[in-house]
Amino acid sequence: MPKFLAKRWFGSHMILALIFGLMATGLLAFYVHWIFGLLGILGLVLIIYVTLQNKKQFLDEVESYATSLGHRIQHAGDDVIQSMPVGIVLVNDNQSIEWHNQYVQMMTGRTNLIGETLLEVFPPLADVKLGKEKAEITYQKRIYDVEIRSDERLFYFTDITLYKELQMHYEDEKLVMGIVHLDNLDEVVQGMDEQSQSILLTNVTGAITKWAQQYDIYLRRFASDKFFAVLDHGTLQQLEATRFDVLDVVREMTTKNKIPITLSIGIGAGVDGLIELGEMAQSSLDVALGRGGDQAAVKVRDKLTFYGGKSNAVEKRNRVRARVIAHALRDLMLESDLVLIMGHKMPDMDAIGAAIGVLKAVHAADKQGYILLDESNPAIERLMQAVEEHEDLNDYFITSDQAIQMVTQRTLVVVVDTHRPSMTIEPRLLNMTSKVVLIDHHRRSEEFIADPVLIYLEPYASSTSELVTELLQYQGESLSLDVLEATALLAGIVVDTKSFAFRTGSRTFEAASFLRRKGADTALVQILLKEDLTQYIRRAEIVQQTEIIGKNIAIAQGKNDEKYGQLLIAQAADTLLTMAGIDASFVICRRPDDMIGISARSLGDFNVQVVMEEMGGGGHLNNAATQLKEVTVAEAVEQLKQVLKNYQGGKPK
Repeated sequence: MPKFLAKRWFGSHMILALIFGLMATGLLAFYVHWIFGLLGILGLVLIIYVTLQNKKQFLDEVESYATSLGHRIQHAGDDVIQSMPVGIVLVNDNQSIEWHNQYVQMMTGRTNLIGETLLEVFPPLADVKLGKEKAEITYQKRIYDVEIRSDERLFYFTDITLYKELQMHYEDEKLVMGIVHLDNLDEVVQGMDEQSQSILLTNVTGAITKWAQQYDIYLRRFASDKFFAVLDHGTLQQLEATRFDVLDVVREMTTKNKIPITLSIGIGAGVDGLIELGEMAQSSLDVALGRGGDQAAVKVRDKLTFYGGKSNAVEKRNRVRARVIAHALRDLMLESDLVLIMGHKMPDMDAIGAAIGVLKAVHAADKQGYILLDESNPAIERLMQAVEEHEDLNDYFITSDQAIQMVTQRTLVVVVDTHRPSMTIEPRLLNMTSKVVLIDHHRRSEEFIADPVLIYLEPYASSTSELVTELLQYQGESLSLDVLEATALLAGIVVDTKSFAFRTGSRTFEAASFLRRKGADTALVQILLKEDLTQYIRRAEIVQQTEIIGKNIAIAQGKNDEKYGQLLIAQAADTLLTMAGIDASFVICRRPDDMIGISARSLGDFNVQVVMEEMGGGGHLNNAATQLKEVTVAEAVEQLKQVLKNYQGGKPK
């Protein structure tokens, strides 16, 4: 008998009652008669007998009830385990099934699985990492949440298909906002009569409206060249699957014009606030335009993805913006106590030439300025030798450490030839002053300098040196350049245009003409760009290690244990592009800073910018690059090949 039940029968109350009965019987026998005492004893014995009988009957009833209750509980438990909507599987040490409930039979469509291996019955479990307690698998078109209890060798399967479908439905119906912009409407209609303009706009608007109706997008025009779009996330996924083919439709339908119309689309998604969605759509459009237009920029929360961008940025013939930027830059210089100019790490001729041009604008404003350069490299070696021999230009080159000590809140920092903070010579400078000016000609990437006070980013330009040269033309008629300053700017243009062969517009020649009038020496340009015989031989060795993939893509690689300058890598890529049958070239080598550098070039039909962005870099449609850390040359080649499998001319296969 359990102790708590024994106390019910033989507790202190029973002992006290027995003692009281014995005392009463003794008193009767002593004071009255012994017969009464005997009768009392007989009565006590009878009471004890009856009590013991009741105790036995009670215990029998309790045992019977407990047995019945246990049987009922066990039966109910078995029914619950067998009928509950959760699959339960018990396995042994060899992962063979020892027991399962009826729900598992319904899941698998089989009556008996005992003795079979768990992975044979549920193959998706093979992808679950060891030691994991929770997993999600898809089995026979159903989604299951799997709880794994390794110590007990138990697996619980819960069907969450309806929940996942509801979640996907909710995600698909989330609001998405977009802005569709006609990039170059003003340039296209310039010189057209009103009837031609009307027909052109009607055709373009009709194509955009048809596209919106096809995908159930609410579209409304709110400016002559802008449309506001409202859609859901499910529609956005469809558009991403087509890679926003409306970009190609509009461009191709206007190819008969001297300048085809291109679209830029900014999309904001992934957040609940309407104001934030609108701001994301506008910022995405700004990025798309900053990259040259003819593309869609989709921002989902913090992730930015680009589609399109297959055409070069159209050259803008109007110089109004250059004049406005030049005057704004001069005002900022006049308000500053110091101007610090820096380009990207491992600067090339364009970065240094542009920096020298900005320094000239600083001096024209009678302000103090310096150019940051920690160390030279083969790309600018001859130019820096000429700077050292210059009577005073060398005094304006300082190191990053010197700049950190000089900077104040009133200092103006001018960044040239890059817009990515991580690529600048000294990123810390950007956080030490609130006055940052950006001058660049590369297509805008996701990484961008935060809150610059002035942006002059023109992807149509051949080089940053071209942009700076145009700004110098608005610094006053009295501006004078000496031979080296003008030649450095011209050399930057020559390098980035491959001697005026690529990305060259009318404004490029106008800038070169201005520099020539200011004293630029074309012979000195050739001297600054000369390479020695050793470098030529090394470049030939790289070109010799070329592999052709896809019939028209060349991939060359240097030796993993040798280091090559960035200029040499770029020149090798340019050399490959001159070979017959090559539409795109990629050269992969280890740089002096121990990073793996990849230079990419194309003739324009293949978008190397998209490929390089996929690997963390950027650039232009036909001229791009990236750098990789902690990989070998062979590993970088494999990464590139993997990206090229997914991209062919900027499109997935």
